[in-house]
Amino acid sequence: MQLVLASASPARLRLLRRAGVEPVVCKSGFDESQVQVTEPSQLVTELATAKAKMVAQQYQDSLILGCDSVLVVDGEIYGKPENETLAIALWQKMRGKTGELYTGHTLIDQKQDKISVRYGLTNVHLSWISDRAITDYVATGEPLHCAGGFALEGRGGLFVDKLEGCHSNVIGLSLPLFREMLAEFGYTISDFWKP
Repeated sequence: MQLVLASASPARLRLLRRAGVEPVVCKSGFDESQVQVTEPSQLVTELATAKAKMVAQQYQDSLILGCDSVLVVDGEIYGKPENETLAIALWQKMRGKTGELYTGHTLIDQKQDKISVRYGLTNVHLSWISDRAITDYVATGEPLHCAGGFALEGRGGLFVDKLEGCHSNVIGLSLPLFREMLAEFGYTISDFWKP
């Protein structure tokens, strides 16, 4: 069985590779503005499902994994900041606060004609950092590629004091949740380990 990752996220690919899985990568190209939902868990699951379904049209007899993440701080939903100015403003709002990182996961098993949709939630305690630290971090470009404007596995990890919940969920793919979803379909993770 072939696993197809419906995401161009290098972080998600690295997580799977470290877990011994070498998926086929196919960016969905889905226009996220089509989904107008304001409840975060529903938003990420709808986006993950739309991406997985779009990629599933290109692959037969495969297992398709779609994911999407957002960060919620003070009731506001944040995806990837569109530019440096927005990234700086985002960090100035969220420093010293706790955010909720939601990642939607959709797994489509084409052979069994089954779909599983779940989401992971991790509380992220962000450090209080200076304006200079924010500006310097945003200048690296890293925050522009990540939900909530930070990469836990990169420089952004320096500005996270504590996590409550699954750490890989914050990187964009909850490995425990993925393992559970595979089990729902009768698979074990070792079925997908590369030889």
